[in-house]
Amino acid sequence: MTDHLVRRYGSLPVPRYTSYPTAAEFSAAVGAPEHQAWLRRLDPRDGVSVYLHVPYCRQLCLYCGCHTKVVLRDEVIDRYRAGLEAEIALVARSVEEPLRIARIHWGGGTPSLLGADGLDRVIDALSHVSVFQAGFEHAIELDPRSVDRDLAQGLAALGINRASLGVQDLDGTVQIAIGRVQPFEVVRNAVEVLRESGIGRLNLDLMYGLPHQSIGSIRETCAQVLSLAPDRVACYGYAHMPQRKANQRLIDAAALPGTEERFRQARAVAEAFTGSGYVAIGLDHFARPDDPLAQASRSGTLHRNFQGYTDDDRPVLAGFGASAISQLPDGYVQNTTDIAAYLRCVEKGRLATARGYRLTLDDRARGTIIESLMCNFTADLSVLGDLSHYVDELALLRPLVADGMVTVAAHRIAITEAGRPFVRLAAAVFDQFRAEDASRFSAAV
Repeated sequence: MTDHLVRRYGSLPVPRYTSYPTAAEFSAAVGAPEHQAWLRRLDPRDGVSVYLHVPYCRQLCLYCGCHTKVVLRDEVIDRYRAGLEAEIALVARSVEEPLRIARIHWGGGTPSLLGADGLDRVIDALSHVSVFQAGFEHAIELDPRSVDRDLAQGLAALGINRASLGVQDLDGTVQIAIGRVQPFEVVRNAVEVLRESGIGRLNLDLMYGLPHQSIGSIRETCAQVLSLAPDRVACYGYAHMPQRKANQRLIDAAALPGTEERFRQARAVAEAFTGSGYVAIGLDHFARPDDPLAQASRSGTLHRNFQGYTDDDRPVLAGFGASAISQLPDGYVQNTTDIAAYLRCVEKGRLATARGYRLTLDDRARGTIIESLMCNFTADLSVLGDLSHYVDELALLRPLVADGMVTVAAHRIAITEAGRPFVRLAAAVFDQFRAEDASRFSAAV
């Protein structure tokens, strides 16, 4: 039955639903004036999560789909760091009261390229215009190849208390094929120096669907990762979109696994971690039973945002940096992805907002359904009003019901065990913008 489902549904293009509507629906109809107005309407009592994007790496991995580019000169990084500080000041002038920061997440690219001093200057800029709530989580994404004892100690001194290490795969052949050679010893050393420095909350990121991966190599990677005892593991499916990312054109498409093999790889990863006591979180995360993410999953308070699955329930995510997205009560706004244009804007005292989306009541209702399906594999339509509003969507679910992937009882939708790998398909039924366009979205598995 499972192989039948994979053949029928596995290659259908659907969004990852880290937001609703997805970023594909953002437009220039929402820009800096709306962004500024929405900032002024923020409730000062709400805690805010902050995302800081650093779009630079020393070298570009072939699989990468992020907004990042190679940088070699330190003065380029210094100018960008100053740009982040300028944007922070701009946002601070747009809000009625100082932001109450509950979480900070550095992403990239490779944020540690700013160095401990550069990171400190940005945090200092935030501290002058914001209030840091007690015990807030301060996380950073790291490239294991750039982590040494000095960096780890510098990060710990800044109050960083969670780190995510990009591992992807530990097989040498796969690493060469994706342009990211980092032997297990490199990853292990990064883990050790981070823990020795007091950064004990560690996440490791993996990928399946990469060139030359096999079930055997993935199981070996999982075994090595398990030996490091991370708190969380995320395993994402590689989305091969060479028409959008030039670096991916250097990947040999003939070496990529097919849809059924991708499904088996994802299943092998899940078996490895759940078989070792980790709790499966949503579609592609795993956590130790005592981790806050696992606790949120059990209590039904799991959420999903642009960082993936999270126990963060803050209604506001303030994004800083080129391409960064902010989630505000009124809607979404995104900075320009053009780094030079971003810097020109903030250096001239203007928000770098390039596009966004204004939420409607219907968007909010659909977003609630989609997030509930993605996080909890169930959704209660009755809490959202008249069920007749979703008659068409319930009709579209019938093929998934017939194939044993979804159950519908009265007003409740539930994803079955067999349907969980395909939950994005059920979520897409409630997406009024969805178009079957393979150039925009990744495969369902």
